[in-house]
Amino acid sequence: MSVGNVSFIKDFVIVGFPGLQPHYYGLVSALLFFVYVFTLVGNALFFMLFVTTKSLQKPVYYCIINLVVGDVLFSTTTLSKIISRYWFQDGTISFLGCFVQMFFVHYFGSVCSIILAVIAIDRYAAICYPLQYHSIMTNQNVLILFFGSWILGLLGPMAMVIRAYPLPYCAENTIIHCYCDHVSITTLACIDRSLYSIPALIYAFAILLVPFAVIIFSYCSIFLAVMQISGTQGKMKTFSTCSPQLIIIALYFLPRLFNYLSVNIGIKISTDLRLVIIMMYSVLPPMINPLIYCLRTEEVKKLLSRQFQKKHIGIPLRI
Repeated sequence: MSVGNVSFIKDFVIVGFPGLQPHYYGLVSALLFFVYVFTLVGNALFFMLFVTTKSLQKPVYYCIINLVVGDVLFSTTTLSKIISRYWFQDGTISFLGCFVQMFFVHYFGSVCSIILAVIAIDRYAAICYPLQYHSIMTNQNVLILFFGSWILGLLGPMAMVIRAYPLPYCAENTIIHCYCDHVSITTLACIDRSLYSIPALIYAFAILLVPFAVIIFSYCSIFLAVMQISGTQGKMKTFSTCSPQLIIIALYFLPRLFNYLSVNIGIKISTDLRLVIIMMYSVLPPMINPLIYCLRTEEVKKLLSRQFQKKHIGIPLRI
C-alpha cells in the first residue's frame, strides 16, 4: 500500500464479540465483572493467608503466590477494558495504551505459563524424591526459579511490541477482540503480516510447548511413581491431589494451542466462537486456581477452618 493511503491512527476501538446483540451488553458486563471480583477475592484470600501465616512461607506456597500475583495481573489487564466496553459503551483505547495492554497480556500470560511448569517441577520433586525434596526445592532455589520466570517472560512480549509499534497502520482501527493482542493489532498494519506473525508464532509455541512438555514429563513421572505405591489409599490421595491441577493445566494450555494453530493454518471457526474460547482460557484459570491450588490443600483448609471457628466463637450469643 502506498504511503498516501495510510492514515495515522490515534486510537483503537475494542469491539468485543461482534455478534453480540446490544440488549445483552449489561448481562455480559455483569458476568465478566463477577468473574473479575471472584478472581480478586479468591486470590486475595490466599495472599492474606500467605502474608499472615508463617507456616505457609515455604517453597510450595511460594510457587502458588507467584501464580496468584500473575493471575490477578493478567485478569486485570484483560478484563478491565472489555468490561468498560459493555458496561459504559466505552471501547476506545489510545494507540499507545493498546500496545501497553498487548505487552502486559503476553507478558503475564508467559509468566503464568512458566510458573505452572515450576509448580509441576515442585510436585515432581516432592513425590518422586521426597527425601531430597527440601535440599532440592530450597527457598533460594525457588527464588531463583521465579525471578527467572518473571525476567524470561519479558523477552518475547518486549520484542513483539518493539517490532509492531512502528508499523504503518491503515484507517481501520477496530479490533475484533476483547483486548489488544499481537494478532489483533498487526492485522491492521498496512504490510505483509507474515513477516511479523511467524516470529510471534514461534515465540507463542515456545512459551507454551516448552512449559507444557515440562509439565507432561513431571506428571508422567509422578504417575509412574504413584503406581509403585503399594497402598491403594496412597495412590488415591496422590491422584486426588494431582487431578485438579491437570484439569486447570489442560484448560490453560490446550485451548491456547488450538487457537494459535487455527489462526495460522487456516482452520475456519466463527469469530464469536474463537473469542469465547479465548475468554475461557483467559478468565477461567485465574478464577479457578484459588480453588485448585489453595482450598484443596489440607494445610490451607485447616487454617481457613480455624479462622472461621475463631470468628464464630467470638460472636456473642444473643437471646
